[in-house]
Amino acid sequence: VIMGSILLITAEPKIDTSGYELVDNLKVDVYSQKKVSDFISSIEGKVITNKTINTEKLGEQEITFVYENARGSKRTGVFEIEVVDQEEPLIWLSGSYSVTVGSDLDLAEEILCADNYDSNPNCRIEGDYDLNTAGAYQLNYIATDSSNNTEEVSFTLNVYEPTTSQGNTTTETVEETDVTAFNDVVETYKEKNTEIGIDVSKWQGEIDFEKVKNAGATFVMIRVGSQQGVGGDYNLDIYFRQNIENAIKNGLKVGVYFYSYADSTTEAKKQADWVLDQVQDYKLTLPIAFDWECYNSFNQMELSLFGLNEVAESFLEKIENAGYDGMLYGSKNYLNSIWKYNNYDVWLAHYTDQTDYDSHYIMWQLCQDGKIDGINTAVDINVLYKNE
Repeated sequence: VIMGSILLITAEPKIDTSGYELVDNLKVDVYSQKKVSDFISSIEGKVITNKTINTEKLGEQEITFVYENARGSKRTGVFEIEVVDQEEPLIWLSGSYSVTVGSDLDLAEEILCADNYDSNPNCRIEGDYDLNTAGAYQLNYIATDSSNNTEEVSFTLNVYEPTTSQGNTTTETVEETDVTAFNDVVETYKEKNTEIGIDVSKWQGEIDFEKVKNAGATFVMIRVGSQQGVGGDYNLDIYFRQNIENAIKNGLKVGVYFYSYADSTTEAKKQADWVLDQVQDYKLTLPIAFDWECYNSFNQMELSLFGLNEVAESFLEKIENAGYDGMLYGSKNYLNSIWKYNNYDVWLAHYTDQTDYDSHYIMWQLCQDGKIDGINTAVDINVLYKNE
């Protein structure tokens, strides 16, 4: 670098690998959070550039870093790590799977089969079965990734005849389905650091938000819209504007969610832009949530689990860059198994009296059969955790 008539020469500290010792195992799991110091077992001085290591690609990787030796001199250290995948693929399957006689489907494609790293693990079913013949078939679903990690699930395929009503039938009295009363939820879960609210969409029809507010709700999450299937158009919820305007008018805290079928980061970013356009005229006091639940289509999307998490992240990153809070919606089991790379706030869906989900969440959807004054249909009830 020339400054006036003075020539300044800058150089990297010379390479010297004698001032430190490495750990015995230099293999690291893909997508793990590691820093340079994690591989140093002892050092005479100290690590200066303790950078985070990119572990998103399998294979050997040279790591360089700057450290200060025992004499106070800066030196460059060098070592090699190997990023490996030791995790088995995920097969979303319990002990049985049921289909009707004559079903036209590919079982291996129908049942969710995914891998943390591979977008196309080898997923196959072993055993004989006939979708045109009723019966119980004992099968194995086997999934293998490119690192030869294998998962196998034994299950019973139940092929059954569809039931039909024939001739005269005796009319049976159907008991009214139990509902979760909103005031009971308030009594049970309202505390100093919580608020109780609901989430709504077109399925709740016309809503009297004055009555909702008087019933004790302090917030509402409103569906802004949804995607019409994979690659489909974005549809504004027909009650969105009416819902958000009336909720704000009646003093409720408001957030929104978008029901997505995004299969790429590009698609997710487009959806985020669309959502931002719809909410720009309203003051949101709660997050914008990404709601992705199209697991039946996952096998056809050619995504890894990490790739799916990147889809959600790209949506939420756009939302937060625009000045809003972002939030990921998911049920307990999917959050534990599929959304495990998520670093955003979580809106947990777990229909139980006491959730045992042990990761952080800021909102809990505890039921879908709620009943509150002002809404004529069932509604989801939520607990919002303040200052969490």
